[in-house]
Formats: sequence, structure tokens, C-alpha cells
Amino acid sequence: MAGNAVGLGNFVRFPTQVAQNGGGAFMVPYFIALFFLGIPVMWIEWVAGRYGGKYGHGTLGPTYYLMARESLKPRSALWWGVISGMLAFSLTILLNSYYLHLIGWSAAYSWFSITGAYFGKNTGEFFGNYLANHTQVMLFWGITVILLAIAVGQGVSKGIERWVKVMMPLLYVFAIIMVGYVFVLGSPVDPNWSTIDGFKFIWSPNWTYLKEHFAAVMLAATGQIFFTLSLGMGIIQNYASYLGPKDDVALSGIATVSLNEFAEVVLGGSIAIPLATAYFTKIVSPDLVAKAFKDAPSFLIQMGVPQDIAKSGNVDTISSYLSQHWGEIMQYLTQHKDIGLKAIGNTFGLGFSYTSLPNAFVSMGDAGRLFGALWFLLLWFAGFTSAIAMYNYVVALLEEDLGIKRNVGTWVVLVIYFLAGLPVIYISGYMDQVDAWVSFQLTLLALFDIIVAVYLFKPDNFWKELHEGAWMKVPEWYRPIILYIAPLLLMIPLLGMVKSLIGTTLEWPARIAIIVMWVIGFIESYYSIKKKYGEELEKNEVIIKV
Repeated sequence: MAGNAVGLGNFVRFPTQVAQNGGGAFMVPYFIALFFLGIPVMWIEWVAGRYGGKYGHGTLGPTYYLMARESLKPRSALWWGVISGMLAFSLTILLNSYYLHLIGWSAAYSWFSITGAYFGKNTGEFFGNYLANHTQVMLFWGITVILLAIAVGQGVSKGIERWVKVMMPLLYVFAIIMVGYVFVLGSPVDPNWSTIDGFKFIWSPNWTYLKEHFAAVMLAATGQIFFTLSLGMGIIQNYASYLGPKDDVALSGIATVSLNEFAEVVLGGSIAIPLATAYFTKIVSPDLVAKAFKDAPSFLIQMGVPQDIAKSGNVDTISSYLSQHWGEIMQYLTQHKDIGLKAIGNTFGLGFSYTSLPNAFVSMGDAGRLFGALWFLLLWFAGFTSAIAMYNYVVALLEEDLGIKRNVGTWVVLVIYFLAGLPVIYISGYMDQVDAWVSFQLTLLALFDIIVAVYLFKPDNFWKELHEGAWMKVPEWYRPIILYIAPLLLMIPLLGMVKSLIGTTLEWPARIAIIVMWVIGFIESYYSIKKKYGEELEKNEVIIKV
């Protein structure tokens, strides 16, 4: 399971979130979310999955219907199951609409490394040109999606997972080597910009930024924790549904969290951001800064840009002013490196790592071609295995809930993924908008996890299930964390960001995609529960009980 949890969330999404959310300002709520949310929700999903497995369910809707039944009549429990299933289904599709593109980018950069395509070029401009080449993007993304369908449909995913037992340790080894290389790299371009500055950015708490953007940073941190631990996607429940009633879930949950967090914080955070800092002057340009802050004029005004220009929202006008005063702007950014890194994060979004890492491989000379190709290939494998787990969940959902044969369901999911992923290629900003919504919906589903799998299932039942066959005893003081502190922490970013997210961040293409996925998820989840428990829903009394 840890192999599925470790993926592009660690090495690609995490550095992006840190850069976009104030560095050390992000790390404070990140660790709070890990301890008070990530670990409890991990246990909840393991418990829920194993409980659903007793009834032969590996999907969220029917499982949460059964758990809600412990406190409610079947007809009331139905809606908790339907909404939970809807959120899980739609989330998995929306997430994979762009996650598979990240895997495709990794495949592309493995090729670009071995051919030396980005050597001698501005890595930021190179990445932008790659995204503008829709044929190339479609090629590497399409190959990835088709290989996924073949792996799941032909039942070879287990064989691939055996490969991962070799590839994942290799990824760790390569990552450790990269971290060592980053530490000794120093200031390869400008003495004012070093890798050590990148580490300072990550590990120096930025209380001012956190205070000014608390709800947004909190949502980013909670969303990242759930994303990286594969929570809220149905993966954990589906995997745990195959466990026996006495198989451990408490220690398994902790082990998954520990391995993942080592990969993310110690390795993932120590590569991309320090490299982006060291090569900042090679990546950044007036046009990049203009694009990054055209909708956030306060940052431009801090740099000395006149208010009328900063608030114009016109990239060309802003870029022209920045070009004329570039020396002063760079001097300001040297003193405020957090704003400089935020500019890269805002402009390239989830492409942050793909603009910084190639510089390290270029610095290695010809050896960097091979090392870069292997690194991005390992990232591709890590992302691919995580995608297999999510792909399997959707196929299992179609097979278990709708009676669609696995070989047919595999290609149905392929079509869904293809249609969901097209806007990422052709609509500018769509990926970042959907990713922002994914953070919100992950947090929302975590709240449903607690409401249904703890409160409606009854806290004593949950605590008993958690320790059934457990190899470790969860301390009693974790009970109030799960019951009271976790729900309150989840409500802060949900209430604080819902208005701006829906009203400002999301544009209509992203809104339509979310609504469509919710509708399909609602129908699917309702039908699946109604099909299996129709008789007890009609009588409004529990009939099936294990």
C-alpha cells in the first residue's frame, strides 16, 4: 500500500504547494494536518474498508451506507452513503483528469533527458513550449492512459506491482543521491541564490504570510496531506476490503503514513525547491513574473510597480514595466525570495518541478542525460502504480455496483479518463483550478469520513474495529483528536475558502466538469445501494447483517 501512496504527490505536487503557499508558512499547518488529520483519517479509511469487505464491498457508497445504518434507519443512511460515494467517484475522476498528465510529463521528460532536448535552454521556457505543443502532450499522456488500461484490463497490474518492489527502492536511492547533490551544489549561477536559501525558505516559519492567508494555506496543507496519503480516493477502502477481520489496520495505517512522509518531506521537499532557488535567475523573467501576479497586484506593488499598471491585469503592460526596471525588481526578489519562488509556482503550477530539476541534470554534463532519464522514468513508475490503484477502484466500482464486466469496465474508464483529460491540454488554467478544487473536495470527504465512519458508525464501534487484530494500541488521547479536534480543523479551510474558490478561482469549464462528475457519481452511488439493499430500504429496517 505504501508503494501506491508514494508517487508524484511527493515529488511534484508537494514542492508546488510549498512554493505557492509561503514556504515555512505552509509547513506549520502541514504538520498540524498530518498529526491531527492525516493519521486519524488514514485509520478511519482502513477501518471502513475492512468493515465493507465483510459484506463484499470494496467501494465507498455501500460501505458508508452500512456504517451509517448503525445510527440511522436505512432510508436516512442511504443519503449518507450516496453522497459519500458521489464524492469519492467524482474526486477520483477529477484527480486523474490531470494526474495522468503529470505521469505523461514524466515520460516526456525521461525522453527529453536522454535526447538532451532541454540542455542549453531556459528550462521554464522549454516547459512552456512543451505544454504549447499539444501533439507532444497528447502523445505521452495517451501512451500512459492506454498502458494503464492494458495493465488493469489484462490483469498484469500485479506483475507491475512486483516491478515496483524493485523500482520504489531505486527511487528512494536516486532521491537520496539527488538530495546529497543539492546540498553540495551551492550557488551555481548567482551567489545571491543558493540551494541553502531554498532550505531556509522551507524550514523558516513565515508567520506573517500564514496570518494573512490562513484559510488558503490551511486548505492547501490539508489537501496535500490527503492527496499524498491517497485518502479520499477510495484506494485505501478498496485495498482494506480484501483484509480479513483480524488483519491489522492500526499499524498498517501508521506504516503507510511514515514511509510516505519520509518520501515527501525529507526527499521531495529537499530537491525541487532548493534547485528552483539555486537556478532562479535562469528560470525567471519579466514575462514570468507578470503572468504570476497579474491577478495578485499587491505583490507587484510591493516590488515597486505603479498601482495603475499592477492593477491593469495586462500581462504585456506589466511585463514591459518589469523589463525596464528588471535590475531593481531582481534586487527586491533577492531580498524576498519567497515572492520569487511563489512567482515560479504560480506561473507553472504543477510544472514547478519540471522547470527546476532539469537544471541539475544539465549541470552533470553528459552523465546528466542518463541520470535525468532514469529519474523521470522512476517518477513515471511511481505515478503509474498510484494511477493503477485509482483505476482499479473505478473499474471495481463499475463491476461491483453496476455489474459491468471487468474487461468492459476497463475500456469504459479509459473513455472517461480521455474525455476528462482533454480540457487539461486545451484550456489554460484548467489543471490548476481542478487541482485547487481537489484539495477542497478531499477535505470535504475527510469530514464525511469522520461523520459517517466514526459518529454514525458510533465511536465505540469504530474504536473496537480499529483495534481488532491490531499489533499496536492507539493511545486513548487520540480519541478526542478524532472526535473533536479533527472535525473542527477540517471546518476552518472549508468555511474559509468555499466562497472564493467557487466564486473566483473556478471558471466555467472547471465548474461544469465538477457538476457533471457529481451528477454521474450521485446516480451511480444511488443505483448501487438501491440495487443491493432495495428490500431493506423499502421496509426501512435492517435485514442484511454480518
